[in-house]
Amino acid sequence: MTLFHRTLILGCSTLALAGCGADEISSPGTGGNVIINNPPAPTPTPTPAPTSTLVTPATGCPTIADPQQLTDDGTITGPTGEYRVCTMPARFNASSTLPYVEGLLYRMNGRVDVGTDGGATASSADTNVTLTIAPGAIVYASGSSFLMVNRGNRINATGTASRPIVFTSRDNVLGLNSDSSSGQWGGVVLAGRAQITDCLNGNAASAGTVDCERQVEGAVDPARFGGVTNNDNSGTLSFVQIRYSGFVLSGNNELQSLTTGGTGTGTTFNNIMSFNSSDDGVEFFGGFVNAKNLIVVGAEDDMLDTDTGAKTNLQYVIAVQRSNAGDTIIESDSTNVFADSLPRQNTQISNATFIHRNSAANPAIRIRGGADYAIVNSVLVAESNSACLRIDDTETYRAANAGLQDLGAPRFNSLGFDCATPFRSGSVGSTTIPASDAEAVFNAGTNNRTRTTATPYTSTLSMTFINGANETGYPVFDATTLSSFFDAVTYVGAVQNAADDWYTGWTCNSATVSFGTNIGDCTSLPVY
Repeated sequence: MTLFHRTLILGCSTLALAGCGADEISSPGTGGNVIINNPPAPTPTPTPAPTSTLVTPATGCPTIADPQQLTDDGTITGPTGEYRVCTMPARFNASSTLPYVEGLLYRMNGRVDVGTDGGATASSADTNVTLTIAPGAIVYASGSSFLMVNRGNRINATGTASRPIVFTSRDNVLGLNSDSSSGQWGGVVLAGRAQITDCLNGNAASAGTVDCERQVEGAVDPARFGGVTNNDNSGTLSFVQIRYSGFVLSGNNELQSLTTGGTGTGTTFNNIMSFNSSDDGVEFFGGFVNAKNLIVVGAEDDMLDTDTGAKTNLQYVIAVQRSNAGDTIIESDSTNVFADSLPRQNTQISNATFIHRNSAANPAIRIRGGADYAIVNSVLVAESNSACLRIDDTETYRAANAGLQDLGAPRFNSLGFDCATPFRSGSVGSTTIPASDAEAVFNAGTNNRTRTTATPYTSTLSMTFINGANETGYPVFDATTLSSFFDAVTYVGAVQNAADDWYTGWTCNSATVSFGTNIGDCTSLPVY
């Protein structure tokens, strides 16, 4: 139950966001005792038991640099104790820091903007606002609330392995969530000035030019991204959790945990966990995303979605679906008339462990729209009877063409498929592409294996994602040949062995997957 010493207004301003197509950023979903030195057992309970010492509320809200200040909205009470509620202003107009204060939570009441959109190019009119969030701080929201980092501004959300920054929902604070809860607030959106395709104004602008922009939300105060500044910097997300996001704003219109639009190479992403988004776990639209140590759990649409010219490099990735929830592990681009727009999307992944648990109707990996794609040093386990790989569209299969920035058919090396059905037929319009074509692309790489290849691959993973004997003996591909971003490794999969513990400390546990010693169950707030 909620206890307020002052009235807490939970309503959010009504927003109208565009659905996921050529003119929008969101993509449709498919449905819709914590003590830091003594974490709970890996198997969580739906409603966490109170800690032995309950949190008591801070005496007030800290002073920040922004003239708007934080609003003291009384207190809120949940299983871990009572907290002071400090509501953020609707817009940060000056660089500000949200410090960690024991017994205090930060609240978003509707859309919260970091700075004002400065347009596609830097100018003296830029607000240059940086929102800094300290390690251990917890931000919560409900309904259509979301955080919008506008072009020309930055976020500095840099947590630590022992004190991550947590973005979560009001229901999580109140202890009302189970391990299947989702869609309780919007999410985190970063907008930048790097190149994109599928322009908002269609044929009036050319893809990849300064006039090519897309829109995050199309209400009275639109939020846009795109430009030609490929080294743009939208800030840092490091040791961050984003829980229970993906609020449905209208039919086929919802945000995901983390959305990027046109972010540049100056932006830093590492140690990020998305938990139970009702839409995608993460979705990257255009620009550049280079991320290491990415965990996506329980997303109800796609776990990893890249689109509209995104140049993406990911290493050390764990993606685990909830049973019979979610669509694909990977969705790449869209089948539309913009397939040959430049810059061409190119996603490259090394050292991933994918666990696919949804129905047999959906493949684990779907690549289409002429996108370039590479997956190396990775394993995929389909616990249902679904297929591992589907490839659509002739543009996706064709030979390399430098003039079109096309690297050719998808590239797979040292990739293991433990699936009852490794390959599924694709399509070109109403024409079916046989599954054997996807199999031929897979076999063109080196050291790719399925259950039925001459040297078969079957999973010996433990704790869902830690390598066993069959993963340890798997031949390795040199990922540095793809990009200098990648570390040279001697193993496939995200986690080499039990001693490889990069996922510990900053994560949370659920019935879907346990990450061992960390800040506790995802259904509960951490208490430091």
